[in-house]
Amino acid sequence: MTEKIGIIVGWEDTFPAAFIAKINETPGYQAEIAKIGPTYAEGWASPYRVLVDRLSHEVPHYRFHLKAAALAGTFVINDPFWWSADEKFFGYSLAAKIGVAVPRTVMLPQKGYRPSIDPNRSLRNLEYPLDWEKIASYVKFPAILKPADGGGWKNVSRVNDMDELMRDYDASGELVLTLQEFIDFDEYIRCICVGKDFILPIKYDPRQRCYIEADKFMSATLENRVIEDARAINHALGYDMNSVEFAVRDGVPYAIDFTNPAPDMDVRAILPRYFHIVVDQMARFCMNAAREGRKNDVKYAFRSYLDAESNGVASSALSSATLSTRG
Repeated sequence: MTEKIGIIVGWEDTFPAAFIAKINETPGYQAEIAKIGPTYAEGWASPYRVLVDRLSHEVPHYRFHLKAAALAGTFVINDPFWWSADEKFFGYSLAAKIGVAVPRTVMLPQKGYRPSIDPNRSLRNLEYPLDWEKIASYVKFPAILKPADGGGWKNVSRVNDMDELMRDYDASGELVLTLQEFIDFDEYIRCICVGKDFILPIKYDPRQRCYIEADKFMSATLENRVIEDARAINHALGYDMNSVEFAVRDGVPYAIDFTNPAPDMDVRAILPRYFHIVVDQMARFCMNAAREGRKNDVKYAFRSYLDAESNGVASSALSSATLSTRG
């Protein structure tokens, strides 16, 4: 039996082609650009054992389809249910709780609202006015102002004082922003992560937004901490495809950006040396997942019902047991 692996992509060219070719070298596996048509609510199953999602954050139809595929037993990278719910500020809060160093960060109420929002009625829960002096004294200047759920360096600015903060905040519209401590870094590392545990640290220049080919650019102690922190983040967030960025100050790696479930894997960005490693690891991970019949490791309420059905437990019996525990 041939295991089918599909990849959902947009403008990308180098990674999908290399990924598909690598998998198709191995007998028993067939990889292709996934074809997605109508999705039926009943009696439907995806033809793919594994689906790699590189685009559903931009195409809602794909996101909805991937949820149905996961429900039908396809292993989706990354879990579409969690990806729909995740955002960067939650990531900072979670990372801090698991012991990963993060910059001081405060989430701010949005400045603007849709026209249907009546501030006098719909925003009664909102503290007003904000204590801007308290916020600034906690984060300190200079600081980075950026969307709480954004990516791709969009709407990111450095603010050096209160006047600049107010200027950029007042111009932010309906964006929910975070104000974050600026880390004046000594080193900067971006890790490409595959399957939670494979971590490839690469020297990175965030000012030029480019990777730099370099050997032994970290001490062994720093490298070990970067790898372990990246693994901890991936396991906590459940991502099998991610990039994790660290700004290093005084030997401490601060996790700056780490909710990137469709990280850049283009050869022109990550350089040929690292590109081939990432392609090999992604292909190997997907083939292993297909062979093992892996499913997304989720604990959503619906999963208990599906698992009970697959184990031969009648849904009515499960419902009765559930009701009895509530009584």
